[in-house]
Order: sequence, then structure tokens, then C-alpha cells
Amino acid sequence: MYYSDYNRPPEDREPIIETDQFQVEEAPQPPKKKKKGWARFLAVGLCCAVIGGAVGGGGVWAATHLGSNSTTVYEGTRPTVVSLANVDGKTVLSGEEVYASNLGAVVGVNGNVTTNVWGQTVKNAVSGSGFVISSNDTTSYILTNYHVIDGVSDIKVFFSDGTSYDATLVGGEEENDIAVLKIDQGNLQTVVLGDSSAINVGEPVYAIGNPLGELTFTFTGGYVSAKDRSVTMSDGTVMNMIQTDTAINEGNSGGPLFDKYGQVVGIVSAKLSSSSGSEASVEGLGFAIPINDVKDMVTSIIENGYVTGKPNVGILMDNVDEAAQRYGVPAGAEIMAILEGSCAQTGGLQVGDIITAVGDTTVSDRDALKAAIQNYKAGDQVTFTVYRDGETTTVTLTLDEDNQERQAAMEQLQTDYQNQQAQNQQSNGYNNYYNFPFGW
Repeated sequence: MYYSDYNRPPEDREPIIETDQFQVEEAPQPPKKKKKGWARFLAVGLCCAVIGGAVGGGGVWAATHLGSNSTTVYEGTRPTVVSLANVDGKTVLSGEEVYASNLGAVVGVNGNVTTNVWGQTVKNAVSGSGFVISSNDTTSYILTNYHVIDGVSDIKVFFSDGTSYDATLVGGEEENDIAVLKIDQGNLQTVVLGDSSAINVGEPVYAIGNPLGELTFTFTGGYVSAKDRSVTMSDGTVMNMIQTDTAINEGNSGGPLFDKYGQVVGIVSAKLSSSSGSEASVEGLGFAIPINDVKDMVTSIIENGYVTGKPNVGILMDNVDEAAQRYGVPAGAEIMAILEGSCAQTGGLQVGDIITAVGDTTVSDRDALKAAIQNYKAGDQVTFTVYRDGETTTVTLTLDEDNQERQAAMEQLQTDYQNQQAQNQQSNGYNNYYNFPFGW
């Protein structure tokens, strides 16, 4: 027998009859409260939202997976035509407007050039670039670099529309690296020349040209990195340049450099390359001739075939030998030959004279003499300081004009001098190399 109540004394406990099953009574539950109307409405709404979302999701899944194997790709639209902006020097143009407004005036230049030691002549795809600066009813003039057409025959120019024309050389200026070509085709689009002195460092500039001779009519852009850079060219000539980080490569030479108004402010001329002998290339250092420096020269070439007023002395000159300088002979430009009838002859210069100064400018070699003379014009009276027979003296000359007749005469003088030097070498039993003096 078991007792269910241990809180009572044994005598008061009631016996519990043993059975096979126990009956368990559930505790009474409190009455359930009825949901209010708003709660019931909220619950129904949530159920509908869940069911609706499931149905909608199933519908999207069914539409994208069951109904079709394709997906939706969204494509936008934009205008594809660039308007030809008016190049007025007042309106700032976008890069694409600069390109579209000037492409028709840019050309590629090619021709026959000698490229190997056997003297064989081959046709280059493109040797450079250029741009139309003037065009009338019958004739158009194209500006490019002198080094682009130097030694080139059968010159041709071609435009972006595929047309090409035979070109003739009107004239050139080697010292300033410019040349003017002429084609017998009129009414062509021309560029607008700007003011290169007005550009600012940091201003955007653009170039159109033919890099590598194959990537024709390529457009590149950058900034003006510096102005009035004195750059020494490969032939020793020192030129004033605009420096830019616009991409410039072989084949761009002679092409236009545009400012943000779409006007030409420079002639793309050179790219700085490494001179250390390593394979590392130099990037972001390009140069262009300021258009202000050559405007008058270009006009003179078109009108006269050469640059009028350019001075000439009428001498062949070379640097003073370093061995002679060790014995007290001053550095300078030594006169090797004198053109008959020139201002050098009539003014009293002599073969063997060493020019050490022009005016107040000291002359240390032949390049310095050429640079000093370029500060004058034909007809100017100039005083030369000369070292002769161990003494220093002065000679005053009235400078000649370096016209086409004078250029031909100087070329002949140089040829005669070289032939005479070669004969002297042979008669003395020597066949070694000797320097050819520069003419001026």
C-alpha cells in the first residue's frame, strides 16, 4: 500500500487502492480571450502578404526559368555624330570637336627615300604628317617639318577620305625645321593658326598625325608641360620648343598641335629619347615648334620660295682643334673657305681666322656662331671679333641675304672644298675621315 500524503501523520492518512492505471486530471485552463477586430484584420493581412509574395516570386521564377531561356539586357542610346564646331578662338571645344573640325585639313606625307647602304630607294608608307594652311581656287599649301621631306623625292600627300595628290616642295628652312609643299588642288579645308604665346602651362592640347607610319590620322591629347624650352636637336641646332606630354611618335612629325580652341599653336617636331644607351624609353616628353616663331617664315616661303631677310656671311667654318687650344689658340669658329663676292670677302675676313665673338656674344664653336648670326637680319652691320696670327682684331660686315642663289653658291663652295680636301688626303697617302665644315 502506498500513501499519497506525507504531510499528515500516519494514522490520518487515507489509503489509496492499488489499481493498474492512474487517472490524471488536467489542471483547469483559463478561458481564451477573443481577438479584437483590428488584430484579426492585421493577421489576415499578413497572411495575404506572405501568400502574395510567394505567388509573385513563383511567377517571376516561372517567367524567367520556365517560360524562356533568355535574359533581359538593357541597351542605352547616345548621339553618334559630332557637330563641326566653329573654330573662332573664343569657344572652348571638346576633344572630339577639335578632331572632327580639323581632320579634313590634316595630311600624311610619303615619298621615295634612300634607306640602305647600297643606295636603293624604297617607298615609305608614311614618312610624316602635315596640315593645309592656305588654299585658293586652284592651289593648296601644306606645312610640315623639313626633316620629313629632306632627301625625299616623288612626294605625295593623302587625306583621311582616301584622296591623294602629288606635291612639290616650295621651299624650306632647315635651321627652323619647316617646309612648305604645294598641291594642284584648290578649295580645301584649312586649319586656323592660333597664338602660341598665349597658351598656358597646364592647358590641354591635341595632336593629329600618323604615328609609326601606319596608324594614320591618330588623335592624341595631353597638356602643355612647359613653354620656351631650349632643345638641342640631333644635328646640334638649338630650337625654342613647346613641351607637351601628348603622345608623339615617329610619323607624327610635321603634324599640327591644337589648343583647346581648335587652333594650331605648334608643329609637332620631336620626341625626347633616351641617350644613356639603355633600352629604357622616355615617355611623356614631346616637343612642338611654336607657330608664332615660324608664321612670317611660312608666308615668306609661299610668296618667295625662301625666307627673306635671313642673313648669310659666306664662309665655311669648323671648330678649333682641341690640340691647338692646348697651345693657347682660343676656342671659336675657324674659317675654312670664303665665298667669292660675299660680305666675308669684301669685309676683310680671311681663311684661317678664328671668330671668337659676334657683337657682344661670345662664340666658342661653329654652332654658337650660327646661333649668334640668327639674331640678325640681312643688311645689318655686325662686328666680328677675330683671332688672327696670334692677335685679336675686329671686322665689321654688312650681312648678305641667304636667298636661293646664295644657297646654291654655298653648296657649290662646300662641294669644291670637300673635293679639294679629298685630293689632299690622297696625295698625302691618307684615306682617313675628316670633318666637313658648315656653311654660313
